[in-house]
Amino acid sequence: MSERRPIESWLSDMDGVLVHEGEPVPGADEFIKRLRESGKRFLVLTNNSIYTPRDLSVRLRAAGLEVPPESIWTSALATAKFLADQRPNGSAYVIGEAGLTTALHECGYVLTDIDPDYVVLGETRTYSFTAITRAIRLIDNGARFIATNPDAVGPSTEGSLPACGAVAAMITKATGVEPYFIGKPNPMMMRSALNQIDAHSESTAMIGDRMDTDVVCGMEAGLHTILVLTGVTQREQIDRYPFRPSQIVDSVADLVELVG
Repeated sequence: MSERRPIESWLSDMDGVLVHEGEPVPGADEFIKRLRESGKRFLVLTNNSIYTPRDLSVRLRAAGLEVPPESIWTSALATAKFLADQRPNGSAYVIGEAGLTTALHECGYVLTDIDPDYVVLGETRTYSFTAITRAIRLIDNGARFIATNPDAVGPSTEGSLPACGAVAAMITKATGVEPYFIGKPNPMMMRSALNQIDAHSESTAMIGDRMDTDVVCGMEAGLHTILVLTGVTQREQIDRYPFRPSQIVDSVADLVELVG
């Protein structure tokens, strides 16, 4: 592997890297503290579009991690940024929660079910059959279909929940129209995060716990990829993939000393 520039900026997934089932991963507090003290640019990334950065900052603080809202980048923010670039001051019919609707409002979008430019699908705790039916009819009438992320299921204490990717598949089945997914593993998510902190791919590391989203997304965006073994992908599964992370560590606790 060719020599890379020193790591000047850090991107980190949230669930499975910093927190696990609401509890901090051992060493995560020291890692975040070192990042903040070092002055290095960093963002915590999540495909979850339900919460605003301020909401997530409060939830992380409850887990003992001090991450300011401006250091959090969600698929909702990446989606809003993409739409504002593609069609400034456009309109969208949105299925989602405050994280998504707030991001779209703040980028100048009008939220409407009257001839919108886009149907935008995100996560919500209560998917409405009426709302999904409306989305299908709007897409049939020509609205472009965007989804915040392709995750098919999400976690809960009772077991798996259908997530954005599963509902998108239902809408696709009804309309024949595939959505454009913004979140990981689309490298668009990484590119928008890099732009947000004015970072360069050659001097940025991406820390994740999943080979099929975090690592492949970081790799395709040209980042130094670090797989931690505190989340979804286990060590024995790594060789199943046709690509490898730049580095494998047990947890973020092993990365504290790398933050200069």
